Amino acid sequence: MTATAMPTAVGALDAPTRLGLYRTMVLARTFEEAVLREYHADKGPGFDIGKGLVPGEMHLAAGQEPVAAGVCAHLRREDALTATHRPHHLAIAHGMDLGKMAAEIFGREDGLGHGRGGHMHLFDPETHFSCSGIIAEGFPPALGMAFASQRQGSDRVAVAVTGDGAANQGAFHESLNLAALWRLPVVFVVEDNDWGISVPRSASTAIPSNADRAAAYGMPGVRVEDNDVEAVYEAAGRAVARARAGDGPSLIEVHTLRMWGHFEGDAQGYRPELADVPARDPIPAYERRLRDAGVLDDEAVAVVRAEASERVADAIAFAKSSPVPDPGTAGSYVFA
Repeated sequence: MTATAMPTAVGALDAPTRLGLYRTMVLARTFEEAVLREYHADKGPGFDIGKGLVPGEMHLAAGQEPVAAGVCAHLRREDALTATHRPHHLAIAHGMDLGKMAAEIFGREDGLGHGRGGHMHLFDPETHFSCSGIIAEGFPPALGMAFASQRQGSDRVAVAVTGDGAANQGAFHESLNLAALWRLPVVFVVEDNDWGISVPRSASTAIPSNADRAAAYGMPGVRVEDNDVEAVYEAAGRAVARARAGDGPSLIEVHTLRMWGHFEGDAQGYRPELADVPARDPIPAYERRLRDAGVLDDEAVAVVRAEASERVADAIAFAKSSPVPDPGTAGSYVFA
C-alpha cells in the first residue's frame, strides 16, 4: 500500500459546495487579517512581543485555508477536531463561535477559557475542538475521542491535524499504530507548508511524502498537491466516510502554504522563495477558478466578503468589550 499523489480536482463538485468552500476560506482569512491588525496595532515603537491588547506569540495560518475548508466541510458539529498551535482556520471551519474565540485570543473573561489559554489553547466543548502548542499533542486526544465514539456505537469521527514537522514525533507514529490496530474512526491530516519554523522540510524528513508512512500502519495514505481545496475536499470525503463506516483510519497530507511568518515578528530571512509567496495565495486563485466556472461574479464576491467582514468586526468588538479577568481569580479553573 503506497500513498497516492492526488492531482488537481477537475470541477466535479456542485456550485453550492464550491461556494461554501470559498466562503469558509474568505472568513478564515478575514478573521486572521483582523487579528493581525489588532496584534500589531500597539506593539511599537519597534516590535515588543509583550506589549499591546494581544501580548505574546501569535501564529497565523494564512495560506492554509484550503486544508480547513476541505476537511471540515465533511464534519458534523459533534465530530471531534484537534489542531496545532496555528489553529484559527480550523476552528472557524468547524463552526467555533467567532466572538468567544476572539475574546480568548484577547485574553478576556468571555473567551472560551475565560482568557486563560490564549490563541494556542482553544477548547470548545460545543464543537469538540481543541488545540495545543505542543507538537503532535493533538493526536492522542483524537484517538481517545475516536475510541469513545467506537465504544458508544456512534458514527462520530475524530480528525487530528498537525504540521509536517510533527510527523517525526513519537506521538505521531504511536497514534497511527494504535488507530490502525483498533480500527478507530479517525482521520490524520498533515499540513505540509515546507517549513518547521525555520528548518526546510528537506532537512528534517527523509521521505518526500509523509503520506507514504501510512503504509507502515496498514491504512490508506494520500498526498494532495497544489494546495487545492477541491482535491482536499475529495480526499477528506473518502477518509471521513471510511471512518464513519467503521473501516478505520486514514492519513492525508496536503502540500499547503504558510504565507506569513512562523510567528508574528518572524522576519523570515531563511526563506529564499519568499518573493514568490503572494502569487501562490490560494484564495484569489480559487476565486478566479470559480469565476471561470460561472460560480462567482463580482456581486457574489462582494456579498461573501461583506458577510465575512461583518461577522469578524462583530467578533472583534465583542472581544474588546469583554472584561479583563480579575487578577484575584488567577487560581480559578486550576486543578489543585
